[in-house]
Amino acid sequence: MIQIRIHGRGGQGVVTASELIAIAAFADGRYSQAFPSFGVERTGAPIESYTRIDSRPIRLREQIYNPDILVILDASLLQVTDLSQGCGQETRVIINTSKKKEKLKLQIPQENIYTINATQIALDVIGKDIANTVILGSFAKNTEEVSLSGLKKAVKQKFQNKGQEIIKKNIQAIEKAYNY
Repeated sequence: MIQIRIHGRGGQGVVTASELIAIAAFADGRYSQAFPSFGVERTGAPIESYTRIDSRPIRLREQIYNPDILVILDASLLQVTDLSQGCGQETRVIINTSKKKEKLKLQIPQENIYTINATQIALDVIGKDIANTVILGSFAKNTEEVSLSGLKKAVKQKFQNKGQEIIKKNIQAIEKAYNY
């Protein structure tokens, strides 16, 4: 079982990113589960969401304390809290940042850290500072836990009520991040 923990701030689409990973994994023929951790969060407050992927049905129903993959939508959270808590030396980390991975203070081997300026891609392609779908392109490329086609299906399904233009831009942004 692959366990994924996603960190970001309220309003950045952390829960949506988690759901998109789960939908993509399901589209790829795997079992998946996505759920948020909610408290009294508000826009801008640190939040987290979780996703599990497996080839067998998932019966576990608890938070993810020891993730195999850590996705960080807002690198400023690294100054606020230790996001790598519970991570092992094999944990893969995908971070939305313009900084080089060597500049980040994570207790994770450098070869397991992947950085991408998802915010800039989102601004360039989508026209808004919403990097949640963008970072999933990097997630797919660097973890191979979901396919690019599975992600595209997930975006079409999740955003079907938002219109074709939103779907098209998000898919373009995911492709750009995947090929980054």
